[in-house]
Amino acid sequence: MRRAALFVLGFLFVMAAAAVAMAAEPEAAKVLTPDVKKVIAFAAGFGIAIAAFGGALGQSRAIVSALDGIARNPAASGRIVTPMIIGLAMIESLVIYALLVALLMIFKL
Repeated sequence: MRRAALFVLGFLFVMAAAAVAMAAEPEAAKVLTPDVKKVIAFAAGFGIAIAAFGGALGQSRAIVSALDGIARNPAASGRIVTPMIIGLAMIESLVIYALLVALLMIFKL
């Protein structure tokens, strides 16, 4: 019962915060200066670089661990490969989300 009340209270807090965050901006605040555009472009490129590096590092470690497990126990290869593929897809989806965020930042220009 207490968990449900905390969940509802948290949900209401998030909804109230979203309403304030989505409030209309004055027209003067919508203008981006050239310096701000440069920083946004740099941040988008830097974010994609970090995401690609982290995704590649995570995928390489996952593959190494799976191959090590298969080398130790070849009979378990079927039980190792399927979760590995799902994990690789999850890692790749995080990189795609980073690409989406970077594209949203660029199109804000």
